[in-house]
Amino acid sequence: MYKIIAILFTVIFYLSFGLLLLIFHGIQVIALNLFGYQAHKVSVDILNFFLLRCLNLLGARIHFNNPFDLPTNRPLIIVANHQNTFDIPPLIWHLRKHHLKFVSKKELGKGIPSVSYNLRNGGSALIDRKKTRKAVDEIDRHAQLLSKNNWSTLIFPEGTRSKTGIPKKFKNRGLQTLIEKIPNVLIVPITINNSWKFNRWGNFPLPLAIKMKFDVHQPVEPPVDLNRNFFDSIEKTITDAIVID
Repeated sequence: MYKIIAILFTVIFYLSFGLLLLIFHGIQVIALNLFGYQAHKVSVDILNFFLLRCLNLLGARIHFNNPFDLPTNRPLIIVANHQNTFDIPPLIWHLRKHHLKFVSKKELGKGIPSVSYNLRNGGSALIDRKKTRKAVDEIDRHAQLLSKNNWSTLIFPEGTRSKTGIPKKFKNRGLQTLIEKIPNVLIVPITINNSWKFNRWGNFPLPLAIKMKFDVHQPVEPPVDLNRNFFDSIEKTITDAIVID
């Protein structure tokens, strides 16, 4: 019976989720072209607010625990583990005053309504992993935007989602490159728990009543010497707070 109910609510969820992406794709285009960056950003924020309501249709509860007053007058690099695509909307919404951008693979820059448009036009970095020189140039461009505007960016150092919740080994090259190019950056570690459970049956149906939890840890000033111990400590902070049940 539980799975039958889950199928019904999953259908409603996907219809609502997809419709929102289509509607807000057009809204983003209009906002950016007629009113500029700030209007476009607000449209993205509102989209993600409604995407969270879609998750609520599944009975999902989202707890975002941030006891810190994160600064808005300097760039932030948000470093988090990655368990599911649904990690993204809560981060965008709850960190909206920090103008959250992304370091993402180039393939996501096309084919996904709303998402691809925002990645291409909202200040994020789209990386072609097969073309190192172009990837470096894109990171340079991204770092300059972050520094100039005091925007923030999100990095998932695992490189891909952990489908079991057990974290993969962090790859720190991209993080190190950004730190080196943004002198006044602040590192904000975040641990994500339980979002991997949405895909315990694959993409359909989606389980109900998942409790997603986001824990913001003490922000960290990068040292002058970016040694291995620094990156290991960031990874340990994040992974030690992951709970697998």
